[in-house]
Amino acid sequence: MKDIHRKCSHDYWDGIHVNYERAAILTDDWLESFADIIDSCSGPIADLGCGSGNDTLWLLSKGKEVIACDQSENAIRNIRKNFPEIREAKCFNMLDGLPFADASFELVIADLCLHYFRDDDTRRIIKEIGRILQPGGHLILRVNSVNDVNHGAGQGIELEHHVYELEDRTIKRFFDEEDVRRFFGDFEIVFLKEEIMTRYKLEKQLFRVCVRKKEGYRCAIANTGAI
Repeated sequence: MKDIHRKCSHDYWDGIHVNYERAAILTDDWLESFADIIDSCSGPIADLGCGSGNDTLWLLSKGKEVIACDQSENAIRNIRKNFPEIREAKCFNMLDGLPFADASFELVIADLCLHYFRDDDTRRIIKEIGRILQPGGHLILRVNSVNDVNHGAGQGIELEHHVYELEDRTIKRFFDEEDVRRFFGDFEIVFLKEEIMTRYKLEKQLFRVCVRKKEGYRCAIANTGAI
């Protein structure tokens, strides 16, 4: 069953990201409130689930080095075409782990890409993000809210608590505040707020979150490679 969900997810996003031109890429200001964290980052920033490059574009406009990552070959091809100044673009599925050495990053961005997995996979991916973060490093993210009725909250076949299989056999998770605190309990939660995003045609309700890797953070996931 997991293989079916994985393939359907890949095919769905490869279909979404067939072609993008840089001039058509939209950004929003969700990262602005973390400007001090972003400005102080001296190394490359990992943009997980970069998609069409919304956050990559914003980060590059701030003079940051970005490593854009996505499971979609089409998304990564477009990133390389639209952002020749990017440090690197890497194509991989987060279910396979993150192909970076331990403590590679001061900062990781995961915008709307951590809500497509079952509980055990979500925990492993978050643990992997913890592994590649430096002590004191930050993860800034957004995830679906359980109140996101315009984008499927409560729809489909419920596989696990707040996790649904949709008609196209993809998986979508919706978080409440308790879920956020539970999944990111090994981190220090710096910021947590439910809010509305208006970049899409329909308003999207989500959680905007920033967490910090604690000193002494323990991770049992093996090193999977280097930058």
